[in-house]
Amino acid sequence: MRIREFAAADWDQVWPIVEDVITAGDTFPYDPSWTSEFCHDVWVERAPGHTVVAEEDGTILGTAKMGPNRPGPGSHVATASFMVATAARGRGVGRALCEYALDWARRQGYAAMQFNAVVEVNEAAVELYRRLGFTVIGTVPEAFAHPTLGRVGLHVMHL
Repeated sequence: MRIREFAAADWDQVWPIVEDVITAGDTFPYDPSWTSEFCHDVWVERAPGHTVVAEEDGTILGTAKMGPNRPGPGSHVATASFMVATAARGRGVGRALCEYALDWARRQGYAAMQFNAVVEVNEAAVELYRRLGFTVIGTVPEAFAHPTLGRVGLHVMHL
């Protein structure tokens, strides 16, 4: 598996991953009615942000976006988001993307990384982030409308 910078031609393979994740509605606070074009604008970061794909033999397995968590006085803290294709889950793609994002943030001079909205029942993501050193610094109760569990919390995680 290779992680590389997103190229415009990648969207044809990235969009189905994004569409599947937001249609499932259980891990990302994106609206399932968003179009491919709108999601492209949301997902593909402009400088100083960075968007990448994880690919193997020409197939995109996952994608990540990263950049400053806030502008101006908050721009020394990075954030990132990750999506992995359903067929590629459990193969270490998410971990590789997260490790890439952490390394990228360090190389860019960020002082920390913060995830603003990790669905508390997304156990795979929460556990991965904890293994990589993140801690839950707070949980916003009932901030996410999960499609089967109802309202659940969103963790703010920090490293």
